[in-house]
Amino acid sequence: MPHPISLTFLQQLALSQQGLWAQSAFGSGVAGALSAITHLGYVQIDTLSVIERAHHHVLWNRVPGYAPEHLNQLCAQGQIFEYWFHAAAYLPMRDYRFALPRMQSFRRGESPYFKSVEPSLMTEILARVRGEGELRSRDLKDRSQGAWWNQGPGRRALDKLFMQGNVMIRERKGMEKVYVLPEQLLPAGTDLSEPSAQEMAAHLLEQALRAHGVVTWAQLVHLRTGKALRAAMRELLDAQIAAGQLISLADSAQYDTYLRPSALAPSSHRKPADKVQLLSPFDNAVIHRDRLQQLFGFNYRLESYTPAAKRIYGYFCLPILWRGRFVGRVDCKANRTAGRLVVLSLHLESGIKADTQFSEQLTQALQQLAQFCGCNQVQQ
Repeated sequence: MPHPISLTFLQQLALSQQGLWAQSAFGSGVAGALSAITHLGYVQIDTLSVIERAHHHVLWNRVPGYAPEHLNQLCAQGQIFEYWFHAAAYLPMRDYRFALPRMQSFRRGESPYFKSVEPSLMTEILARVRGEGELRSRDLKDRSQGAWWNQGPGRRALDKLFMQGNVMIRERKGMEKVYVLPEQLLPAGTDLSEPSAQEMAAHLLEQALRAHGVVTWAQLVHLRTGKALRAAMRELLDAQIAAGQLISLADSAQYDTYLRPSALAPSSHRKPADKVQLLSPFDNAVIHRDRLQQLFGFNYRLESYTPAAKRIYGYFCLPILWRGRFVGRVDCKANRTAGRLVVLSLHLESGIKADTQFSEQLTQALQQLAQFCGCNQVQQ
């Protein structure tokens, strides 16, 4: 039978599992970064650098002493790898086999984007990686003809080799990628057996519950195509509910929502970190916008791709988390040349008042964010 559980408890559970409830939940430095990625299951990569790129911003909010070079270090050590989750992401190496179905899909030619890629060009690029030991994006140049390949056919050929798993990304220099062969990165003994639909469903459920505590059906199958996987996920949910291993919530507002009975232990959650946290628009805690609305009542959308005249809050508003609540959003831009983090606008949710303590903590959070972005002052 469905269970009634307070909304406040669910919110605390979700933030606690995300590492946003207590300070230093994952440890610090490079070890903390690895722990965070392993626990969360993925960290999304994004090229927008209005503030700081998403993969760095997400980890900075959770790991004291995090530095951008930690990701290259972990990739080179074979601890994490770049591939696709619901978007480009860093993933723990232990989950490599769960990327194999997508790789096989690209090898079967199921992506319309790669229909026109020339096999001979892929063969030539792969031979260069094998012969030279690595290939950077800028190296896609046919020296004999003087023609650049890093746009058009050459770019798509390299992208397809990556999506097929024929090459991997060892490091990024800025946003430039350095490609190598899989055998140069995959640890010995890596499981290369392709998971069944049932294994994939079990993996996605376990990962989501570990990272979020409370999950929705839409979240579990987000951008996951194929009837077999969806059927396997529904069968798994039904079986675990019947066995008492999973709880289905009774609240009609939390439809198709689940959590583990073990999450109900009263000692699971501590007092939240008493500070303002400015999250990336691509943060794991907010990326499922409908779940965010359903669970926290926070209607958040990134407006970067919205025409300027139709924006409500701003180009790159950051969600503001304070004492377990999403209390507003702040639109910022890092002007690194001038050394300033520019605050363009601040919008608080209805009923939220900027008292002295909140204002002081918001100022401190903006100053810390400015330093992380390479700026030495905040312009409001």
